[in-house]
Amino acid sequence: MSDLPTLPITFRPSRTRAVLLTAGASIVVVITTVAMLLEQLGPGERASFIFTAVLLFGVLLLLSRPKVVADESGVTVVNIASRRHLDWAEILQVNLRPGDPWVFLDLSDGTSLPVLGIQPGIARQRAIEDARALRALASARGIQEPDGHRGEHTG
Repeated sequence: MSDLPTLPITFRPSRTRAVLLTAGASIVVVITTVAMLLEQLGPGERASFIFTAVLLFGVLLLLSRPKVVADESGVTVVNIASRRHLDWAEILQVNLRPGDPWVFLDLSDGTSLPVLGIQPGIARQRAIEDARALRALASARGIQEPDGHRGEHTG
């Protein structure tokens, strides 16, 4: 596996993030401008317009948060409202099947973890490449049995 990415590496849906942050900033500018130009609005109404714009920007900022950081110790998955660090040995499989909205990690505890930081939405090919890179890293850094194969956890 000589084509493994150099660690640490961060995967994130950059185009989606750029669209969300640009839209959020535009919303704040437009709504604030409208609030200031409408002469019939009082100070409280203007403030509520601006507060609403900032609130919408905050929601879009949260939606732009997802990322995956892979380093020597493992993988940190940052989703919209959660953050979880996984040791390499905890990741059994990295999945991005046709139609999946994002990558899913099959974990050694029998659960599956959605990874919103790699999603094929706007940049499908980039997501596929990122999923392959994460899969290669997980395979190379996971538990190795004495026979040289990666250990599969059952039960």
